[in-house]
Parts: sequence; structure tokens; C-alpha cells
Amino acid sequence: MNKRDKTVGVSLNFAKSFTKSCPRWVTIACVMILAACTGVPEGVEPVSGFDKSRYLGTWHEIARLDHSFERGLVDVTAEYRVNEDGSIRVLNSGMNKKSGERKVAEGRAVFVAEEDLAHLKVSFFGPFFASYIVFELDPDYRYAYVSGFNKDYLWLLARDPKVSDEIREDFVESAVALGFNTENLIWRE
Repeated sequence: MNKRDKTVGVSLNFAKSFTKSCPRWVTIACVMILAACTGVPEGVEPVSGFDKSRYLGTWHEIARLDHSFERGLVDVTAEYRVNEDGSIRVLNSGMNKKSGERKVAEGRAVFVAEEDLAHLKVSFFGPFFASYIVFELDPDYRYAYVSGFNKDYLWLLARDPKVSDEIREDFVESAVALGFNTENLIWRE
């Protein structure tokens, strides 16, 4: 039995004991909450024809809506690599503006459906996943517009630390048309 099999066995045992010890409605509520975090916001369509191998590598965060896990960070990057099991290793890092320390978070992403549809779920801790949806992608994979499971999460990522004004304007127009509040975007300095 390898390490993955042991982990799956432990997870299955936990799930069985959890469902036996909890009322059915608690189990259903937990499943619904976890599933809700991997949904797609209304109007957002994941890119089809997605090529995982072309998306791998380093991306620079050009803009984002603020949220607790990136608050106070600048010079944020995301690095994507393939793990041995075929999932994607996610390494996010950013500089704490006040302390000058680099903060790093490692996670794992898997496709929600087919690998040519840019809807993934990402986990940075345990069994909790959240959506990662690429809804606009440059044909040359130079920039991407990314959403989370709701319209509170939005990023403009690019291969280079700077993008043209045209890309910035198109990003804002696209996001506004989909119902994102772009007034609070944080732009790369």
C-alpha cells in the first residue's frame, strides 16, 4: 500500500465515521457548503480548449480584489507545476509591504471536469477547495482573467509584471460586464 492509498483509506474511514456520528442534515449541509465553493459565478464561462501545459509556469498578479489571504502583499506571483499524480502544484508568494518578508502558500489544484475546460478547484489546506476559473485567456497565454467561486474573487494575471493599458482597460470592462465590482481593484505597483 503506497502513501496515497493510505491517505485515501484514512479519508474514507474519517468520512464513514463522520457520517455515522452526525445527523444526516449536518452531513448534507457540509457537502453543500464545500460544493458551493467550487461553483462558477453567474455569467462567468470557463475558457474551453484550455491547454494545461501552456498555462504552467510563473504568472504575475497585475490586479486583484482584496481578500484576507493576500491582504498587505505586493509583488505577488503564482507558479504552477505538474505533480507526480497529475494534479497541479500551486505556489503563491508575495511580499509583505510592511515587514518586507516574503509570504508563501503552497496548494494543489485539480480540474473540476475535463482538462480542456479552465475550471479548477484549488486547496491550500486539507479537504477544502475553492474554484479557480480562467474566463479570458490570451491566445498566446500571456495574460489571463481569473475568478473564484463568487464575484468577490477576481485577478488579472500575466507572464510579465506589466501589461498594456489596453489589456488593463479590457480586463475592467469585461469584469464590469460580468457584474464584478472593479472599484476596489488593487493594481500592481
